Amino acid sequence: MSEYQNRAIVLKQRPEGEIQNGDLVMEERPVRAPNDGEVVAQVLWLSLDPYMRPRMNDAKGYMDPIGIDEPIVGESVARIVESRSDALKVGDLVTCYSGWQEYVTFPADAPMVYKIDQKEGVPLQTYLGVAGMPGRTGYCGLMYVGKPKPGDTVVVSAASGPVGTVVGQTAKTEGCRVVGVVGGPDKCNFVVNELGFDACVDYKAGNLEADLKAACPDGIDIYFENVGGAVTRAVAPLLNDGARVPICGYVSAYNATNMAEVETPFHVLKALDPVPEHRFFLVTEWQDQHQEITNTLASRIASGELKYQETIAEGLENAVDAFKGMLKGKNFGKQLVHIAD
Repeated sequence: MSEYQNRAIVLKQRPEGEIQNGDLVMEERPVRAPNDGEVVAQVLWLSLDPYMRPRMNDAKGYMDPIGIDEPIVGESVARIVESRSDALKVGDLVTCYSGWQEYVTFPADAPMVYKIDQKEGVPLQTYLGVAGMPGRTGYCGLMYVGKPKPGDTVVVSAASGPVGTVVGQTAKTEGCRVVGVVGGPDKCNFVVNELGFDACVDYKAGNLEADLKAACPDGIDIYFENVGGAVTRAVAPLLNDGARVPICGYVSAYNATNMAEVETPFHVLKALDPVPEHRFFLVTEWQDQHQEITNTLASRIASGELKYQETIAEGLENAVDAFKGMLKGKNFGKQLVHIAD
């Protein structure tokens, strides 16, 4: 065994609807000493993302379910503290899928392990946010599925989060008119006044359909789907002929007890005539462009062109509460857990 004291948050039982006490539990977990070609990494920052919730269910989706007594899945920024590999040395910084724990042992050449070439003026944690997987997701979904053209009206739900933040600001650089959908006036103000969107609709204000129609007088050419539910139903009648809908996720359904009964964006969109171009996508489809897109987004952060917001929970012990709050939209921007310096 390695000498490191490790804590992990593991799945003890599958949640029924919202996560309850006893579903996710913190435990002491040993750190395995590295074999040849392996490293031990200390987790510094942990990313919390909506996709983690469906993986707690015992249902096969686009990713395998988390096993009982296994750490919750998750990407982190980590520092190599022990190495038996020439590929990574002690002190190197990486992004890796460590899960919700403080230390992890893995092969240096494992998939989805990337050495961070940190740019000046780019905070380390942004490699989990707007310069990381969420940022690349927003960029790829917009550019390669949405295919924006100058003059398009682009609507993005969860617009103040790391995916929506990148979608909207990238669409502006492509010459589009951009409308965000968020929950609450503070987020609306941020999206318009800080991120530079043309308009923003507060879905909590009670006038979603009318407000969205007023913000999109020429209809909608691209809808970037993050939320589902009432937002998708409000968007659907406004979609123009030739509209494109990249489907990143639909967080409004992630706490449902029976996913088979959930009305998904696919149900809503397929009921339209004509049916708009739409598809679910994963950022891994463009894995060969990982470093290139990361560098593009990091450069935009360094120059001040790409703005963002973060919500930070301190310590692994606060990860569960932060995650539950994120699923209800209580976070503002990217939800992170700071574990070590």
